[in-house]
Amino acid sequence: METTRIARFIRLPAIEEIEWAVMRSTCLFLMCVASLSVWADEPTVRRYQNVLKPILNAQPLLADYPEYFEPIQEEARFEGPAIVDDEGADLHVRAWRFSYNARGIIEMPNHLRLKETAVIMVHPWAIDDAWGWKSPEPNGVADFCTPKKNALAAGHTKKVIDPFLKKLRSKVAFVMYSLPGAADAVRTRVYRSFNRTPTAAETALGEMELRKMLADFDYSGQPLPETLSLGKNTPVIEYFRQFPGLDAGARFNGSGFWDLPIPVSTSVGVDPQDIVIYDKEGYGPLRDFLKTNGVRHVLLTGYATDMCYCRTTAGYENLSKDFNVFLVADASLATFPSNSSPRFAVNAAISIAALNQLITQVSWVQIANESRP
Repeated sequence: METTRIARFIRLPAIEEIEWAVMRSTCLFLMCVASLSVWADEPTVRRYQNVLKPILNAQPLLADYPEYFEPIQEEARFEGPAIVDDEGADLHVRAWRFSYNARGIIEMPNHLRLKETAVIMVHPWAIDDAWGWKSPEPNGVADFCTPKKNALAAGHTKKVIDPFLKKLRSKVAFVMYSLPGAADAVRTRVYRSFNRTPTAAETALGEMELRKMLADFDYSGQPLPETLSLGKNTPVIEYFRQFPGLDAGARFNGSGFWDLPIPVSTSVGVDPQDIVIYDKEGYGPLRDFLKTNGVRHVLLTGYATDMCYCRTTAGYENLSKDFNVFLVADASLATFPSNSSPRFAVNAAISIAALNQLITQVSWVQIANESRP
């Protein structure tokens, strides 16, 4: 018995050491597997060589459509390396940004994959066109706020944006449009949305219903006030309070104007596979849809550069949180009060955006093996 106790006393530590060694090896193995899993999920970090080379005798930027865009002219221009450099890239997008610290404009090539790129047009409102949604008379406002300015924007859409969409459609992952309001029962029968693609028969019926809704509305509001009540001490304040520079409410537009479902402008040739984004659904569904479908890059077009283009659901302030965004500057117009042309307004809006966004232009977006215009 004494011998047995001694034997057990001798063997037990040996067994415990073996068990501890096995446990330690197992833990180390699991930690290594976990680390490898984490590393596999982490994107590869590239060391970007932020070396800037002066560009000599640089030509003005965004000079292709001077009737819409006053060209960008800055004395100091630099060339930097590509920021987006996808393996197997088949879409080349030259872009630029402005840096006060670099004391000039920095240009760079970018190389994208078409299948990971979406083209989004912000707010192509069908105002004063064949759909029948009209500027209320005599003094109502919508979109660029006067029928004449709306016609100018429609001409820009037809001349600049629609050909750009046609060039990239069927090659990029998606062509998309954002519109105000919710995904209502009428427009979701006219246009494809995140969760639904209508049949040709549904589209035809939806279009008929939408046209009737727009045609039946009374596009009339009140005229300008003939008299105002101004106090003696602060007449300027009271003047603008009673007669502001922009009143798009029921007073001038009529009750229910903004409840109408807004279609996509007839200046755009919408394809059945194009997708409409509804602002009221918020940014989350758009972000999730793009990510789920493998989109990493967004080419942003649309209106207005200083308002909806930056701040609404599909505006660059949202999209820039999650995607590589390129503002296609000459495929956008800013609002232009006090002017008959948007040239200087869009120049200013894009110049400010360039502090924190990459700017490109229609002629700088080139499909691989495509001849440059």
